[in-house]
Amino acid sequence: MKEKVSVSFMLLGILFNVCLIAANLLETKIIQIGSLSVTAGLLVFPISYIINDCIAEVWGYKKTRLIIWSGFVMNFFVAIMGLIAVAIPAAPFWEGEEHFNFVFGFAPRIVVASLLAFFVGSFLNAYVMSRMKIYSHGRHFSLRAVLSTIVGESADSLIFFPIAFGGIVAWEELLLMMLTQIVLKSVYEIIVLPITYRLVKTIKKWENTDVYDTDISYNILKIKDIE
Repeated sequence: MKEKVSVSFMLLGILFNVCLIAANLLETKIIQIGSLSVTAGLLVFPISYIINDCIAEVWGYKKTRLIIWSGFVMNFFVAIMGLIAVAIPAAPFWEGEEHFNFVFGFAPRIVVASLLAFFVGSFLNAYVMSRMKIYSHGRHFSLRAVLSTIVGESADSLIFFPIAFGGIVAWEELLLMMLTQIVLKSVYEIIVLPITYRLVKTIKKWENTDVYDTDISYNILKIKDIE
C-alpha cells in the first residue's frame, strides 16, 4: 500500500526551500536598520526556522532531517546554476551583467559560509526542539520554539559571518553584526509565536499526528529513515 502524501508537509517543505533560496540571494546586501547593520536575508531567513520548528513538532526529527537535506541540495543547485550563468558570456546588447553578476556571482566563500551555516544551524534547531519535546512531555511549545531558534540562529551567525566577511569587514563590526542578527532573528521568532502556535495546533488537528522522537537515530546521514 502506497503511503499518502501529506499536503501540509509538502507545502511547508516547498515554503522552507523557497525561504532558504530567497535568503541566500538577499544575503548579498547589507542593510541599515536604524544604527544597526544586518544582511537583507534577515527579512526572510527566520521563517525557515519557524517552519523547522513546525515540522519537528508535528512530524518529528526524521521528517525534519529530510526537509533540511532538501533545502541544502536546492541551495547548492541554485548557487551552482548562478555561477554557471555568470561564467557564460552575456549577449552584447544586454546591459544588466554587472548587477546580475553581483547577485549571482557569489564568491566561493559566501557559498560555503551560507551552506555550512544553514546546515549546522538547522540541524541544531531540529535536535534541540526534538529533545526538549521529549523532556517536557510535549508541553511548553513556545519556550521550546524560542530556545531551539536561539541555538540554531546563534550557530548559523557564528559560522556564516566569520567565513563570509572575515578580513573584509572589521572584526568589531563583524561581532556586532553577528550579535545583532542573533537578537533580531530571535525577536522575530517571539513576535510571530502566536501564529506559529496556531499553525502547529491546526496542522496537528488536520493530520491527526503528534510525533515524539523516542528510540530514533539523530544521525544526519540517515535520510531514508523517514517512517
